[in-house]
Amino acid sequence: MQDQPILVIGATGKTGRRVASRLEARGLPVRRGSRSSATPFDWDAPETWAPALRGARAAYVTYFPDLAFPGAVEKLESLCETARDVDVEHLVLLSGRGEHHARLGEDVVRSSGLDFTIVRAAWFAQNFSEGYLRDPVLAGVLPMPGDDVAEPIIDIDDIADVAVAALIEDGHKGELYEVTGPRLMSFADMAAELSQATGHEIRHIPISFEDFHGNVAEAGGTFVADVFTAIARETLDGRNAHTTGGVMRALGRGPRDFADFARAAARSGAWTSAA
Repeated sequence: MQDQPILVIGATGKTGRRVASRLEARGLPVRRGSRSSATPFDWDAPETWAPALRGARAAYVTYFPDLAFPGAVEKLESLCETARDVDVEHLVLLSGRGEHHARLGEDVVRSSGLDFTIVRAAWFAQNFSEGYLRDPVLAGVLPMPGDDVAEPIIDIDDIADVAVAALIEDGHKGELYEVTGPRLMSFADMAAELSQATGHEIRHIPISFEDFHGNVAEAGGTFVADVFTAIARETLDGRNAHTTGGVMRALGRGPRDFADFARAAARSGAWTSAA
């Protein structure tokens, strides 16, 4: 079985590329699946699914752009059927914490008849260094809704480590790992840590969800803004304002603190204008 590859769906994404690299570093066969990879995988092209899955013993599953998008849960259900048809044994699903549609996706995987592990993740620290909040950080501002709501933000490297453990180690099948960072932080707290790490002042600017929608629409269009604003309204209401022990339970160690992430990202040049 170790000769059979592990398919990484979304291998060019934030978590997918980390999972694939970790598996390859262990000398394991990996099949990187994305729209631009040697193994094509496109959520909007179901004809790519079976060829990508066939022969794989397990798959790491991320849905782009988010399980809250219309049709995502239905596509995930079809993917599970395809995986079962081509004898994939184990799916590791990345899910979102506090999201109704993500829970529906989890239910699909649970009822698929396949072995599964669910990694339900808090808000990504790398949104500030690799995602849509990098440019605002460079500009010295952090415009976010949710007032003073606290979030146990998590380092994606911890998510990748949990996913890899679930894919290659015994004892993780059937588990739900809800993974968070070690402490609750408001966006003002995050701005303060980013200021400390970068050596430049970064100010949190509280904005309304309507203004958040406008910012996202300007960058990605109204449809994308509608979905991501709905997610923000849903998850930034305090429901996620508690930490969990998911990383410890999966890995036997605690998660990395946001301050450590920020310092490491600054040292790597994440917030230099040419990065």
